[in-house]
Amino acid sequence: MNAPPSFESFLLLDGEKKIVMEKDTKVPNAASFIINKEDHTLGNLLRGQLLRDPQVLFAGYKVPHPLEHRVVLRVQTTSEYSPQEAFSNAITDLISEISLLEERFKDSVKEKKESAE
Repeated sequence: MNAPPSFESFLLLDGEKKIVMEKDTKVPNAASFIINKEDHTLGNLLRGQLLRDPQVLFAGYKVPHPLEHRVVLRVQTTSEYSPQEAFSNAITDLISEISLLEERFKDSVKEKKESAE
């Protein structure tokens, strides 16, 4: 069968970076972030979080090919704000939101267990 090994979809190879940034030379305050070994799940989460930021003018992503496990996220910001800052802030905000979700979930499970007893 011609299918690539399944571990290639999530395991970084030697020398492969998780995130690579490429500045856009044609558009001011724009950059593309190539995120290796990820798919639509992370791409859409980051795009949505970036669009909540009022200083982000554009955020979009694509998965170049279904057999390539990478996401290309393009970000354009206002002149006072760099795409790197926006990307970093989006990741930090997502981590905070997910931590809060985890905490609330654990509290709900604990509450449910106590009420069942």
